[in-house]
Amino acid sequence: MSVGIHASSRILVQGITGKEGLFHTGLCLEYRTNIVAGVTPGKEGALVHGVPVYDTVHEAKERHDPDTSLIFVPPIHGADALLEAIFAGIKNIVCITEGIPVHDMMKVKRIADTYGSVLLGPNCPGIISPGEAKAGIMPAHIFQKGSVGVISRSGTLLYEAADQIVQAGLGISTALGIGGDPITGTDYRFWLEAFEKDDQTEAVLMIGEIGGTKEEDAADFIKRRMTKPVIAFIAGRSAPSGKRMGHAGAIINGGKGTVASKEQAFSEAGVEVIESLSDIGTSVRTLIRRG
Repeated sequence: MSVGIHASSRILVQGITGKEGLFHTGLCLEYRTNIVAGVTPGKEGALVHGVPVYDTVHEAKERHDPDTSLIFVPPIHGADALLEAIFAGIKNIVCITEGIPVHDMMKVKRIADTYGSVLLGPNCPGIISPGEAKAGIMPAHIFQKGSVGVISRSGTLLYEAADQIVQAGLGISTALGIGGDPITGTDYRFWLEAFEKDDQTEAVLMIGEIGGTKEEDAADFIKRRMTKPVIAFIAGRSAPSGKRMGHAGAIINGGKGTVASKEQAFSEAGVEVIESLSDIGTSVRTLIRRG
């Protein structure tokens, strides 16, 4: 089976009547994702692409029993939207919103962990299980069903990797972005464990970035817990120290979070490291055939 999202998943969209929510809800529905309700305060009674809209997550939960929330709200309301979903009992949350204040996310993460909610993001492209469902903003047509799990901090690199994997004659079990902000709901380790348990996934591609220690933490997990082959690519090889590059989490400080430190950690964990972005497809194909 797939990881994180399935054909049977029941999706709620928070911020469904906004520009981004409206547009991407339509694309998710075209992909036959099971979107059962939407929420925008003050818009109760409206229909968006035939989906009923409610004022609160609590009411939508009572009426339609969604198990997943997809969030498109402005950053100033991001933490409130996340907490509303958590307190309503939504177990899987995908937050596309970028720019939620770090202090807000510190509180949200602690509460999400306490309530057992699985949070992707914020500042992420979402999640897709090809041929089943997608909750996010990724271009679905480049993803084809297969046996490679993909985890990325970057949405753009997730799409590029998926396209190369498909062009190499392979396919994807589930692909997801954990988010590019310093504080995210889940990390590589959570999803590596999920892929390790997934019968459909034969191998995992990790796409990392400079900054932070999430990749080093993942390498330690791989060394101790993973039996399936993992291959990795780290973006930011030419980035200068101390300068933020794209994502809020992509910054090197004090010599930590460099490409070299992450690649060394992966090598010590037995992970094959790809040095060039253009080699992802062929490298994953070689790994699959060898495994």
